[in-house]
This record gives sequence, C-alpha cells and structure tokens, in this order.
Amino acid sequence: MIEKNNTMRETRKINLIAALMLMLCIGAMAQQPAQPPQIHNFSVKETIDYAAKNNVQVQNALLNYKIQEQTNRSVTALAMPQVNGSMGLTDNILIPTTLLPGEFVNQPGKYIPVQFGTQYNANIGASLSQILFDGQVFVGLKARKTALDYAQKGAELTEQNIRANVYKVYYQLLLSKTQMDLIDANIARAQELLHNTNEMFKNGFAEKLDMDKASVQLANLQSQKVETAFMIDRGYLGLKTLIGMPIKDSIHLTDTLTYEMVRDASLNAKDYKYTDRRDFQLLDLNKKLNEFDVMRYKKMYIPTATANASIYTYAYRTEFDVYKGGHWYPSSYVGLTINVPIFDGFMKDANIQKAKISLKQTENQMEALKINIDNDVKEAQLRFASAMALLEVQKKNMDLATSVYEQTRKKFEQGIGSNTEITSAQTDLQSAQTNYFQALYNTVAAKIDYQNAIGKL
Repeated sequence: MIEKNNTMRETRKINLIAALMLMLCIGAMAQQPAQPPQIHNFSVKETIDYAAKNNVQVQNALLNYKIQEQTNRSVTALAMPQVNGSMGLTDNILIPTTLLPGEFVNQPGKYIPVQFGTQYNANIGASLSQILFDGQVFVGLKARKTALDYAQKGAELTEQNIRANVYKVYYQLLLSKTQMDLIDANIARAQELLHNTNEMFKNGFAEKLDMDKASVQLANLQSQKVETAFMIDRGYLGLKTLIGMPIKDSIHLTDTLTYEMVRDASLNAKDYKYTDRRDFQLLDLNKKLNEFDVMRYKKMYIPTATANASIYTYAYRTEFDVYKGGHWYPSSYVGLTINVPIFDGFMKDANIQKAKISLKQTENQMEALKINIDNDVKEAQLRFASAMALLEVQKKNMDLATSVYEQTRKKFEQGIGSNTEITSAQTDLQSAQTNYFQALYNTVAAKIDYQNAIGKL
C-alpha cells in the first residue's frame, strides 16, 4: 500500500511539472513579438514582380491553371483501366419460394412450393474495365494541352491588367512627390513674402491688408499641402492593396520620372499584330476548345468498345459463419461490350448545333476584338500626341508663370508693385504647376495604354 501511494505521488508530481512546462511554453509563444513592418525600396519593375507573386487575382488565376492540370488528370484517367473490388453479404431472412409443376414428383395438376438457396450468401471479387474505343474520350485527350494553354493565358491576361494599373499608380505617386516638393517651394516663397510684407508694414511701405492677403495665401498653400499629403498617403495605400502588400509595411519608390524622359518617348504602331494581345490569344484558344466540342459531339455517333473482366468467389451458408471456413465457389469472365448508337431523339444533333453556335459566337467576338484593338491603338496614339502637345504648352506656361512671379515679387519688394499683382502671380503659378503635372501624368498614362493596346506591356 505504501509503495502504491508513493507511485501515485510521483505520478502527480510528474503531471504537475508537465503542466507547468506547457503553460510556460504557451506564455513564451504569446509573448513573442509580432512580425515587424518591413520597408521595401522598389523600382517599378520590382513593384510589378511583387504584384505577380502576391496579388490575389494573379494567385487565383495561377490556381486555375493547377485546377486545369487536375482536370486533365481526370480526363486521362478515363482512358486508363478501371479496377474495382467489392465484397458482399446477404441474409435471406425469407428464402424465396418457387413453384414446381407436380409432374416432377408424380403429382400432376399440382404445383409444389420449393425453397432454393441458403439463408447466408457472400461474395468477394474484383472487376476490370478498359475503354478500347470511345471518340469522346479521345477528343478529350487531344484537348488537354489547349485547355492548359487557355488557363495559362488567362493568368497572363490577369497579370497584364494588374501590371498596367501598377504602372499608372506608381508613376502617379512619383509625380505627386515632385508636386509636393513644388508646394514646399511655394510655401517657402509665401513665407518669405509674408516676412518681407511684414517688414515693409513696420516701415510704413505696406498696409495691413497686404499682410492679411499674404497670410491668406500662405494658409491656402499649407492647406493644399495637407490635402496633397493625404492624397499621396491614399495612393500608397492603394498601391499596397493592389500589389498584395501588408498595409503595415512601407514602400519607397526608387525610380524617377522627368519631363525629358516623357518628352523623348515615341510610339511606333506600324507593325502591331492582333496575335500579340493576350485577350486575342485567349479567344483563339477558346475557339479551338469550341472546335474540340463540336468534334466531341460528332464522335458520339461512332460505336464505343469496352473490354470487361471479373473474378469473384461465392459462399453459401445455412448459418452465419460465412468467413469462418467452408467451401467457396470461384467464378470469372472476360467480355467485350460494343455500344452502337441508333436513335436518341436527336439529342446528339442538338448538342452539335449548340457547339457550332458557340463556336460562331467566339469567331464573332474575335472579329469584334480586332476592331476594338484597332480603336485602342489609334485612340492611345491620338491621346499620346495630344498629351505631348499639351505637355509642351504647360511646360512653357509653368516656366513663364515662375518667371512672372519672380519679377512681380521683386517689384513688390522694391515698393513698385501691388499686393494684388503678386497674389495673382502666385495663383497663376500654382495653376500652371497643377496643369503641368496633370499633362505630364496624362502623357505617361497614354503611353502605358498604348503599350497595353499593342500587347507589349
């Protein structure tokens, strides 16, 4: 009894130590710090590469490819031998009764009830079937690669659309950073103007109204800076969401975008081809799948041939001891089944006609897409040319507005200019800067749309 109590105490002690260790482990895991935010310094190419790996739409498109791979495996399986095993047990609670003519037992004119069989029957065996010829299966095997190509092209098209959006957001944020630098420069000018106006007011060369106008101008610029900073922050959130980056991470853009880079861009649409567009390639693959569909339904008119084989063994018992011994009776066969379609109420013909109509729809979509591609390319060219022309005008206008402001500021500081003139010059400069950056972005966006239109993005 004493040994038993000691054993129980030792067991409880061990269990207590194990419980304490488990609690310590759980506590240590709970105290582990979360994954710290990461800082990503990305060029536009690195941003696109990141989106290709992390954007949910791209990931799901790639998963569609994997789904098609498994679908192809199931099609291949139809042409492989099909082997099945089975096992059965039957309890004939009431053994079936058969009536035998009385002549068998010298009782003419009567029917004698007789029960055949045993109460317990069992069987164990396996069966095999192999398609020797089935037109639909063979067409399915031929269509496997086209179906895989279709899934792959769908993934590429999804990635291309994401890529176009990444380009636009990335360059818009680059321009926003430059725009913010100009706002800071404008604020510095306004602060200097306010300071100079204040000194002139102290010396009796300016009115308080001039100081108030300068203060209002500075406040407007500071408000513009706050709004622009908010828009930039929203843009970064949108970019991170687009490429699938955790919101807590930071992304710094390392590329640059200058007027000279945009000005030197050129478009050459002489040799663009419809087949370069991924959406056109996708439709072309869809057309091939439609053709396979027509072929598949036509093959339904051809007879099918299947080889069959089975081997079974049976047991018959009057007591429930089927698997305890006794005699088993084997049985096997090998056969060939040929199915010849004769009449199905024109179902096959209806399926063929539906497949042909779907094929025609795809052909119509391809012709319509050609027109749309021509339109996209021409529209992008026109938009780019217009944006480039407007960019040149806005660049000159901004340079001129900067020069006018500087001259007006000097006149005001020398006491030969009015506050109204310098306020107007400041407003014109801000408007010219805004118009310039909008023209610069429109030119970049037009080039991206053009590259997308010719399938070269």
